Amino acid sequence: MPNLPGLSWDLNVILAYLFGIVLIYLVGRIFLMPLKFIFRLVYNAIIGGIMLWVVNFIGVHFDFTIAINPITALVAGILGIPGVLLLILFKVFIA
Repeated sequence: MPNLPGLSWDLNVILAYLFGIVLIYLVGRIFLMPLKFIFRLVYNAIIGGIMLWVVNFIGVHFDFTIAINPITALVAGILGIPGVLLLILFKVFIA
């Protein structure tokens, strides 16, 4: 490498820059993970709410509804169709 005036390409300097770049990358990943988790929970809750709305839309004809609240939406969103079936079974047998 050519030597530029006032610039020394010492191996320690290059390693320090590489370490700094890797450290910035790792810190960014650490802060990004909780955001992805929160966005996934919100997305799943919305999908769960839609699935519960469909169940309530059909169930109103049979006098059967499930309350849509954050807990039921998250159960339905995280577990998907088995979660909705679990809520239906809970409503039928427990409540």
